[in-house]
Amino acid sequence: MSESGNDSPNDPRDAIDAQGAQYPREKERDPQFRESDADDGRKGIPFVGAGPGDPRLLTVAGRDLVETADLVVHAGSLVNSELLEAYCDGARTVSSIGKDLEELVPLMRDAYEDGKTVVRLHSGDPAIYGAALEQMDALESEGVPTYFVPGVTSAFAASASLRTQLTLNEVANHVAFTRPQGKTLSEEEDHIGEFVGMGDVTTCIYLGTHAVSETMDRLLDAGHDPEIPVAVVYHASWSDEDIIEGTIETIGECVEEAGYRASALVIIGEAIEGSGYERSYLYGDWANRSQSDSNSQEADD
Repeated sequence: MSESGNDSPNDPRDAIDAQGAQYPREKERDPQFRESDADDGRKGIPFVGAGPGDPRLLTVAGRDLVETADLVVHAGSLVNSELLEAYCDGARTVSSIGKDLEELVPLMRDAYEDGKTVVRLHSGDPAIYGAALEQMDALESEGVPTYFVPGVTSAFAASASLRTQLTLNEVANHVAFTRPQGKTLSEEEDHIGEFVGMGDVTTCIYLGTHAVSETMDRLLDAGHDPEIPVAVVYHASWSDEDIIEGTIETIGECVEEAGYRASALVIIGEAIEGSGYERSYLYGDWANRSQSDSNSQEADD
């Protein structure tokens, strides 16, 4: 039973709307992360990033939490079943796929109020297209505290698979996390062309596997260079990972031939090639001289 004394929670959407209308938000900030284990004193339901797929890329903090959980509500097939088998064998696991807030919030609230240890497990990092905050606001409205535990997002796993950096000196100074227009995003809210047009931006497109051809066609129609490199990494870090490389002009047909419609990260930009970069100042002569001068000064002192 919730603190309000009702068997059912307040309408989760009312709580979400109320929080969304507040500016600034009235909420307690999380303390800085510190060396800790699952019993670090924080109370409530953690929203944990499961990482991109490989169970080894779950953070130590996340692993400690799911290993001691009684209930793990996870993001269905977006979370590798091998991770659930490795770390959640002592917990009841429930997929959130196909369930709305009116079902998920009471499920987690009731378990928590019954003294169970509850973990909400999102794919990747819950801060990137995770729809986590609305769940947290709904739980908070029921008197259930929540907090974030970061995870590794798929763009970083894809970068590792491509053996390159998302930022490269004199090649890409910025990274954009975005998604293409569709049911959620209007044409006016789609800024992929703007990011690509800046030239020194590595554009990482989430939730756009099904629309690779359409996205590339829009870029071509807008006059962007058809030879700009594009990589599509399906199931980055999973055992069935697949990497498709091409250009704005060719990648759409390649992805269609492969038959992928979901679960891939699309990266656009020269950084994909991992070449043409300038040596970093960090390891340049001036840095070595600065360190040498510092050591000499310490010796003089």
